[in-house]
Amino acid sequence: MSTQANLVKSVDSLHFINGEYVQSISGKVKANINPATEEVISQISQGGQEEVDTAVAAAKKALKGPWKKFTLDQRIAVIRKIGDIILERKDELAQLESLDTGKPIWLSTAVDISRSAYNFHFFADYLRSVGTEAYETDDTAINYSVRRPVGVVGIISPWNLPLLLMTWKLAPALAAGNTVVIKPASLTPTTATVIGEICKAAGVPDGVVNIVNGSGGVVGTALTEHKDVDAITFTGETLTGQTIMKSAANTLKKLSYELGGKNPNVIFADADLDEVIETTLKSSFINQGEVCLCGSRIYVERSAYDEFIEKFVAKTKELVVGDPFDPQTKVGALISKDHYERVLSYVELAKEEGGEVLTGGKRPEGLEKGYYLEPTIITGLDRNCRVVKEEIFGPIVTVIPFDTEEDVLDQVNDTEYGLSASIWTNDLRRAHRVAREVEAGIIWVNTWFLRDLRTPFGGMKQSGIGREGGIHSFEFYSELSNVCIKL
Repeated sequence: MSTQANLVKSVDSLHFINGEYVQSISGKVKANINPATEEVISQISQGGQEEVDTAVAAAKKALKGPWKKFTLDQRIAVIRKIGDIILERKDELAQLESLDTGKPIWLSTAVDISRSAYNFHFFADYLRSVGTEAYETDDTAINYSVRRPVGVVGIISPWNLPLLLMTWKLAPALAAGNTVVIKPASLTPTTATVIGEICKAAGVPDGVVNIVNGSGGVVGTALTEHKDVDAITFTGETLTGQTIMKSAANTLKKLSYELGGKNPNVIFADADLDEVIETTLKSSFINQGEVCLCGSRIYVERSAYDEFIEKFVAKTKELVVGDPFDPQTKVGALISKDHYERVLSYVELAKEEGGEVLTGGKRPEGLEKGYYLEPTIITGLDRNCRVVKEEIFGPIVTVIPFDTEEDVLDQVNDTEYGLSASIWTNDLRRAHRVAREVEAGIIWVNTWFLRDLRTPFGGMKQSGIGREGGIHSFEFYSELSNVCIKL
């Protein structure tokens, strides 16, 4: 693709252990494929037990090294500096992210890289306000709490928002004084690789941040089973979360999961449909629908259903699918051939289940190379159909009419997932009433993906364990000891 000719060259993903980039002991590598062109853009070192052991040993040693003696001001300065360097290298990192993932360059620049930097800036600021408890027990004792790092933290990050979701965990882990071993997603390791040198340049001591590339079955398992890893934080799909829980059970590690979602987008007839559709285009198809928070189950009150469908289909057809580095592109390529074929199979399944594809459902004309799929809207499906029930993680949404609050709430909560939901209504009482009944960890009213990093983030049911954000992150990345002083 012509617009990719002048891009930065992708970098080979080596391991970053104890402050140095190293190759695998085995010499094994894996090709890194650009999903927009199907071309090999770099090589990814494939680690194993030896690399994990070395990285964990370095992290464990660094816990008692210079990092432990950093003052609060020193730690804040280093964490803020990481964010500053990310912004200084924003264009380079955005290009690497789009080469790895196939997402539009504007999205990598404005969201992924910018928010990655903000993760560090936020927790640098927030760190100064973190406190603990103190209690007087009549006139006999004073109790106070001491917060300390949990220890060596394993970070397992996903491929859809590689740098953003990895730094969302790395920043508070460092702020709390931990050391880390990161296993980047095996499909999108490049920006995680670069984070190693960024952390070193910012003044992070050697051994505090380590990165081991490789498959989940090998590196992920070695990390989650390791006796010297004290906590695992994971973002990804639910089945992998279940596997990690089994692996971590023998060592009783702390666990934090943000897992899959099949999120409802509930639209009442009194909502402003133009505003609804503008946001619903994003919540349905941004990042090719490869976002755990995407609202892929759309429920529209029957009296507004026909108008919504007409406007939504028309606007969806206007979305430009294509080269991630073309400024006009709104929808890029799906992450891999396997994932592309899986997502496409749901289009055929929808037809088998009696659904009607109103738009999309096929490869765009003129794009013979790359894993591209037109944004797809499906109607006519029953609530029990697999396309309505299962997480697809692609640019496919279903639209279903409803008649009453009770009806839509019954459908919304009829799922094994509980990550997020959006509710559209101008009725204040209804907004509060419905939001209270929706079984999800994050509920937006008349908006989507509006985040305040102080608030709890996470899911219920099969969508996760625990919460991240603000003090909730510090509760996971630290341990509290109570000190009782008898007077």
